[in-house]
This record gives sequence, structure tokens and C-alpha cells, in this order.
Amino acid sequence: MISAITNSLRLTRAGYILAREGVFRQVDAALLPVPARIALRAAKLIERPSKNSQAGRLATALTRLGPTYVKLGQFLATRPDVVGVATARDLESLQDRMPAFPHAEAVAIIEQAFGQPIDRTFATFGPSVAAASIAQVHRAEVETPAGRRQVAVKVLRPGIARRFDIDQQAFAFAARTAEEFSAEARRLRLIETVATLRRSVALEMDLRLEAAALSEMAENTKDDPGFRVPAIDWDRTTKDVLTLEWIDGTHLSNHAALEAKGFDLRELARIVIQSFLRHALRDGFFHADMHPGNLFIDNEGRLVAVDFGIMGRLGPKERRFLAEILYGFITRNYRRTAEVHFEAGYVPSHHSVEDFAQAIRAIGEPIHNRAADEISMAKLLTLLFEVTGLFDMRTRPELLLLQKTMVVIEGVARSLDPKLDMWSTAEPVVREWIERNLGPVGRIEGAAEGAMELGRFVGQVPGLLSRGAAVLEQLDAATRNGLVLAPETVAEIGRAEARRSRASAIALWVMAALLAYIVYLIR
Repeated sequence: MISAITNSLRLTRAGYILAREGVFRQVDAALLPVPARIALRAAKLIERPSKNSQAGRLATALTRLGPTYVKLGQFLATRPDVVGVATARDLESLQDRMPAFPHAEAVAIIEQAFGQPIDRTFATFGPSVAAASIAQVHRAEVETPAGRRQVAVKVLRPGIARRFDIDQQAFAFAARTAEEFSAEARRLRLIETVATLRRSVALEMDLRLEAAALSEMAENTKDDPGFRVPAIDWDRTTKDVLTLEWIDGTHLSNHAALEAKGFDLRELARIVIQSFLRHALRDGFFHADMHPGNLFIDNEGRLVAVDFGIMGRLGPKERRFLAEILYGFITRNYRRTAEVHFEAGYVPSHHSVEDFAQAIRAIGEPIHNRAADEISMAKLLTLLFEVTGLFDMRTRPELLLLQKTMVVIEGVARSLDPKLDMWSTAEPVVREWIERNLGPVGRIEGAAEGAMELGRFVGQVPGLLSRGAAVLEQLDAATRNGLVLAPETVAEIGRAEARRSRASAIALWVMAALLAYIVYLIR
């Protein structure tokens, strides 16, 4: 009860700040129940004047609410099915907007992490160059046999774990309440969304895990043309500190500087799209935060990605799903695209494949009737979310992260080449994966893996049978003379029943007191 009140107060404060910044001004009241309409009118009364756009208002409000809400905003950018595609794209503006914490605190964290003065870890340690919701980055130098080398040092915010824990309790309370009263909230799986946020943040709180993700990406992409990641300094990396190679490159968003260096922006757009698809399809492991602030072009023209705090994973089934969906749209094979949804178990089997194929066709045909540079992945995703809701397709968090990243990547590539043909750019990578994995070679390898899996199962059968027989003997012994409960179990059941009886009695007395008070007022 106390936690419910505390969480309600925290959410009320958040609602006040959101209303004060005018975040609710564009909410359609006609879609809300009567109590929510009243609350919306009240919110508009306390709105303060501002020249910011709607996206700017939301970013300002979330920044005022603190790091947890900034991270929530960034995370909801991965859930366009919940907040809408337009809002999700607006939330991308929350990149690196937090104020930096004091330099002295960063030094203290580093000294505690390594158990020695900072000048024994780094030859120089400069001020913050970027500050985000969970950590900030400093430029530093280290001594090496070849001389001093520049590095980037990422340091966790002090007290951030405690702050996130408190705020996420409120998020979980809000999600449970919403799912209790709303079927749509249950379809969107808000409780699971909050749980996913909690897991995602927990991973980001340990910078060793980010280093491991970067190391894995480096292994996967070591032979990729036009792409690389920074090298890790493992000797200067701990749970709270991550040290990487300093990237002397040009931000991908600085088009003038890129052109001045002689880079072909259209070729860079192609590299961005194909690199992402190659990582997602081939490796099942992709950078899920590829906004322009995290992308550089080095002096050799290679795309360099940084900040590996948010990564996406796809299993074999999801990779096949992605490849066949994309290839289905490219080749206009809507029947196959629909079948893939059913084979993956994403659409309930009681629906018709033909009806779903018809809905997919309604999405795909308008795309093929437009010029290549007019095709918007954001618009495509909006239609897909409408269709999946119509056919009871439950939210797939791993696919949403993928779809969100695809939208961001499209925006980055289109900023470099406004005439970019998304489909012809994606087609070689998708076709290569399908030929490799679904062609003759892939089928032979799949059969070999299946035979090995069958062999492992056959080897486990004797043990399974032995354990099954032991369980049956225990069940027979337990029920031979009727089901008998242990004395401790009986006692615990009694105590639970007593607690329930006391709670019921208290509730009845409270109700009686309220009724008596009402009768008194009426008289």
C-alpha cells in the first residue's frame, strides 16, 4: 500500500512536469475516457509558454525529470508501436543531452576503480567531451612503449544505479496498473517493456559488458569492407570505467567536412545501410543506437561506430524472418511474406494466411508505385503496426529494436543521399544471405546440424528415462496412502489462512465505518 502511494506521488510529479512543459498539448482528447479528458484539460491550464517544438518540449521535460526519464525516452524511441512513429523519431533528439557531472567526481570514481591516483592510470585526463544519461566521456592520454596515445574514457554517473532503481519501481507500477485496466496495454505488453528497460539499463550499468559487446562486434566485422570499431584498453576498463581508442574521424552528420575531404556521400549512405543489414542478418548482433552522434568516418573512409551500450540480438528464426520479409517486399511475394509470419509463430494460427497476405499487399503495393526516394521506412512501419494489431500479433521486443534501428539508419542514409533507393541498396545483402542460408549449401549445413542435434538427444534418452522412472516411484510412494502434507506445510497453510482472515476482517471494518459515515452525512 505504501509503495503504491509512493509510486503514485512520483508519477504525479512526473505528470506535472510533463504538463508544465506542454507535452500533452497534441493529445487527441476524443480518444480518451472521460476522467482522462478532465485530467488533460487541467494539464493545459498549467502549461507554460514556450517556443519549442513538440519534440523540444518532450526532450526538455524528460531532461528535467532526470537520467532515468531520458533513458526511458531513448528506450521508447524503440517502441513506435506504443508511442507512434512520429513521437519515436522525435525522441531520438534525446542523444547526449544531460549536463556533465563535476570533473572531480569522475576522477574520484576512476581512482576508486583502480585503487591508485589517476596520474598512475592516465598520463593526462581532460574535461568531459560528451554527457549522456548513464555516463560521460573524457579525453585522456596513456603512456605506451611507442609514446603517448590518446584514448576515450567513459565514466558512469555517481549514484546512477540507485536513481534508476527508484524510478523504475514507479514505471513498473504504472505498467501493472495500465495492463490491469486496458486490453490494448496488455497487447502492447507494457509490463514486459518496463522489464526489458530494466534489463537493458542493468547491462549498461556494467561497462565491462559494453566492452565485451564491442569486442564481439570487432571479431564479427574484422574482414568487413568500410566498417570498424575502436580498440579496447582492457587494462584500464572496470565496471565503472571503459577506456577505448580515441577516434580521429569526422562526424557522419558533418556533410560539409566529409565533402571537403573528398568522400562520396552516396557511397557512405550505401555503406551505412549495408553494414547494418550485414550485422543483423549474418551475425544476429547489431549496434542498436546508430544515430549520427555515434558514427564517424575515419581518414581511410571507413565507418566507425562508438557507444555500444545498446545492442540488438536476433536468433536464427528472427534472422530468417527478417531476410524473407525484406525479400518478400523487394520481390512483391506477399504470400510468402505472410507465410513467414505464421511459420515464425508471430501471427496466431486461427487467422487466415490469405487475409494476412492481402493486408501485406496493401502495405507493399503503394511502395512499389512510388519513386525510390519517396519510399519511407517509417511509413511502412506505421502500416505494419496497424496490420499486426488487426491480426493479434503480439509485440516482439527484439524485432521492435531492429525496426527502430532500421528507421534511424534510413534517416542517416537519406541525409547523406536524399535519392537513396532503400530496396536496391538492401537487395544484395539480403539476396546473399538467402542464397547462403536457404540455398543448397545452407540446406546441407542445416541437415548436418539437425543430425548432430538428434544425436545429442539420443545420447540423453537413457538419462531422461532413468529420471522419469525415479519421479514416478516418488509420486507412487507419496500417493499410496493418500496425499499427505508435511507438518510444516500444514502449519504454514494455517498461518496464511489466519493472515487472510485478519485482512478480510480489517477490510470489512473499514467498509462498515465508511458506510456508517455516509449514513451519518445523509441524515
